[in-house]
Amino acid sequence: MRAAALALLLAVMPAGAQTIEDPEGTILGEGRKDASEAGFRQWATGFRPRALEAGVPAAVYDRSLRGATYLPDVVARDRKQSEFTKTIWDYLDVAVSDDRVTLGQKALAANAALLDQIETQYGVEKEVVAAIWGLESAYGTYRGNTDTISALATLAYDGRRAAFFEGQLIQALKILDEGHVQPDALVGSWAGAMGHTQLMPSSWAEFAVDFNGDGHRNIWGDDPADALASTANYLAHWGWTKGQPWGLEVRLPPDFDYDQTTERVKKLVADWQAMGVRPMAGGDLPAGPQASILLPAGHTGPAFLIFPNFQVIEKYNLADAYVIGIGHLSDRLQGGPPIAATWPRQWRALTLEERKELQVMLVAQGLDTGGVDGRVGPKTIAAVKAWQKARGDVPDGYPSPDVLAALRGG
Repeated sequence: MRAAALALLLAVMPAGAQTIEDPEGTILGEGRKDASEAGFRQWATGFRPRALEAGVPAAVYDRSLRGATYLPDVVARDRKQSEFTKTIWDYLDVAVSDDRVTLGQKALAANAALLDQIETQYGVEKEVVAAIWGLESAYGTYRGNTDTISALATLAYDGRRAAFFEGQLIQALKILDEGHVQPDALVGSWAGAMGHTQLMPSSWAEFAVDFNGDGHRNIWGDDPADALASTANYLAHWGWTKGQPWGLEVRLPPDFDYDQTTERVKKLVADWQAMGVRPMAGGDLPAGPQASILLPAGHTGPAFLIFPNFQVIEKYNLADAYVIGIGHLSDRLQGGPPIAATWPRQWRALTLEERKELQVMLVAQGLDTGGVDGRVGPKTIAAVKAWQKARGDVPDGYPSPDVLAALRGG
């Protein structure tokens, strides 16, 4: 079972933002082009005074950095992040596969009492906590085996996201100083995320709890109690509302105004109902607060009505694919059906260079994409929508290969 779970995890690992992405607004540097073990050692010596000033004991710093090594593979993986392209349907095929659902139901049964206690204390459904556990570590079967200090120090030394990883390294060293985990057990992902639910050190510091009462906030060991409770605490802090859906698949009416399909447009559920939006499963929309319509693959793919809990999961990971993966997996763990609408599988994801090219051509037409960086954010989507609307196309904002081809054709 471990081999199967590992295969599932590795297939979706590139999308995890709690494990990979920095907070919004992080300024990316160029990274070192002449990195080496010798340079790494020199950097560690230079960084020492700042770490000590931040509260890391000298003995902890010296012992930990003496045992750390420069990891070129970590730098290579960090470089590839902006190059990684995968369609949402390819991602969900693995993230919410039948095997992952089956493994999740077994994990729920095996940890029923624990998860019930966590749900009662933090007000976060156990299936949601289990879904994060499933995507982040295949329900604890693969928590990562990269030395956390070496990974964080390597990324801090590399310099592309120096400030972020320096802060994470300092916090990881404080974890060691406080004795929550032994140095040889402080391992995790290549990007420094740790434990059953892959928390970064700063998230551990703010949200980790000692749920089993042993005196340590231990998210690394075989007992998942502290890790699962910490994740529930994280979601509760950001405003999770128990009993409210993260979202649901909906059917849009034939005359729907696709200018309304963006996370930035929020309407009362009753207003969406009046516009003819209905659950894909039939009946009326559930009562609830303001919600938005999201089209993660354009107007030819599934449509989702998303609620504030969607934004709470975004705090764990900003990627729509991840949020939908967590939400849909949690639904499946509760016995819900697969996504009903058909994905546009005839399309592939645009490469980084193609996304940049698309932005260049939109800017040339006077549209604001928020820069030419290959990152398809709200401004790029809005620019695609404006271009589509001017052409008389359905303005869904999805940067498909067809959109790029049409832009190239003028």
